[in-house]
Amino acid sequence: MNKDKTILHLCADLGSDSEPYRKAGYNVICISSDIGVENYNPPDNVYGIIANPPCTMFSFARTNAKKPRNLQEGMRLVKECLRIIWTCQYKIKSDNQKFMPLKFWCIENPSRGMLKWFLGKPALIYQPYEYGDNYQKETALWGCFDIPEKHPIILSDKAKAKTNSYLHTKKFDRLLTKEIHPEYYGKLSRQDRRSICSEKFAQAFFESNQ
Repeated sequence: MNKDKTILHLCADLGSDSEPYRKAGYNVICISSDIGVENYNPPDNVYGIIANPPCTMFSFARTNAKKPRNLQEGMRLVKECLRIIWTCQYKIKSDNQKFMPLKFWCIENPSRGMLKWFLGKPALIYQPYEYGDNYQKETALWGCFDIPEKHPIILSDKAKAKTNSYLHTKKFDRLLTKEIHPEYYGKLSRQDRRSICSEKFAQAFFESNQ
């Protein structure tokens, strides 16, 4: 039963990435900034881990910020996420050593940033439109997980005639503030809404990693 499967969602102030697991009855534990991943030690028998460490220090767009870029500070919570992942992976079972203890784990960040300098090539780079959401926000995932099957948006014949790509979808950073996850407009700040995972990608990831 799903209630016996524990999903850790690290750096999860909103928890949008793990929402499909929560709806399916998994035991989802969100470790937010109120707790701090640096203060957390995982329980036994964790099933899967999703991590969303802050990306502000890794962004190439960070050129005029009041606070200077500090990559060591940016990596601090990434390393804490890895510590938790590794702690779970160390608990290999003596009678089942060909399989890793975790069913899956992933670390998410924007693909056009500096985190790849430290973690290497992502396991997956995706656009929300590849999974049915009508916007562009190139995102990277590092880790061990099954790649979700794509369910791209269907362009009209007129749009296809103009281009064979999906460039008719808006770039996320060019959306009007009311267009950024409008269901949360007036309830969450623009910054919080920008960090929400593509709902359809989250569902596709869940379907491939149960």
